[in-house]
Amino acid sequence: MEHVEVAVIGGGQSGLAAAHALVRAGMKPLVLEASNQAAGSWPRYYDSLTLFSPARFSALPGMPFGGDPDRHPHRDEVVAYLTTYADRLQADIRTGQRVAAVRVDGGGFTVELEDGGHLSARAVVAASGSFGRPHHPDLPGLETFGGQVLHAADYRSPAAFAGQRVAVVGAGNSAVQIAAELARGSRTTLATRAPVKFARQHLLGKDLHFWLTRTGLDTAPLGRLLRMPPGQPVLDDGRYRAALAAGSPDRRPVFQRLDGDEATWADGATERLDALILATGYRPDLPYLAGLGGALDDSGRHRHGACPAHPGLAFVGLEWQRSLSSNSLRGVGRDAERAARRLAAYLARA
Repeated sequence: MEHVEVAVIGGGQSGLAAAHALVRAGMKPLVLEASNQAAGSWPRYYDSLTLFSPARFSALPGMPFGGDPDRHPHRDEVVAYLTTYADRLQADIRTGQRVAAVRVDGGGFTVELEDGGHLSARAVVAASGSFGRPHHPDLPGLETFGGQVLHAADYRSPAAFAGQRVAVVGAGNSAVQIAAELARGSRTTLATRAPVKFARQHLLGKDLHFWLTRTGLDTAPLGRLLRMPPGQPVLDDGRYRAALAAGSPDRRPVFQRLDGDEATWADGATERLDALILATGYRPDLPYLAGLGGALDDSGRHRHGACPAHPGLAFVGLEWQRSLSSNSLRGVGRDAERAARRLAAYLARA
């Protein structure tokens, strides 16, 4: 069996930030990425996606985002950035290595791979994020809906829905962006449980992320105070509010039920839907920890990056792990550094 010092599960932004921090702390990480490139989930996001934060606020530690610092990089730019970052890391990164389980083994862990391989690690960093576990809400009739149903994780472009009747469920950034671009070529409704909450992209001539950074709100350790992550407002430079005001897409309360391919809306109106897109978020994607007693609490959540039951286990890149920016390019590096310091101290004691 191969023996490593620290196994990092996930080779996207969180795993790469963790590897960078571990190397700086004097450790030798092995990064295990399930896909065929060290870019995490970014290659699989929808085609038109751009970062919500400008490039100057979207870099991992040690490598600025090139180009105009005030632009909002496209998905493909982020993929290129991450793969370049991975190439420059002094870490062993192995792609096509999906982890099936992590088990306690003496003073460390055994990491089992789906291809049947095993390795021994003194410590483990769970950095697989949440994209692999899309959340499907409990909507009456969803399981038997006769039209097309897909999560935003599987949505790519509006071309496949041209001329159709589509409902997008959700009130976050992705839901609004997807609904707005669909509405240009199809009759689209944004179905939400409450009115969409917007936040201005620019205040006093500065991007919102400038103010979040300047005031310290971006890094404030508020995660420890939250039982459940709060909903995030939709960042808007005015275009999405204008689109909703113009009814393109229109916004309605979530339908009461689905019956066959028909939806019954809150006002009692019934109509046929061709497609339903669930932009309803994600949950921590940590199935490999299911057999590791005490790794997660009763609700399947972590303890803000640490694991009291297993001090050699750390988390990086989960929503509100510590702060507002914990699962973002701009903030994951800070949590990675904390995890690396904690693991370095643990391994020194061990």
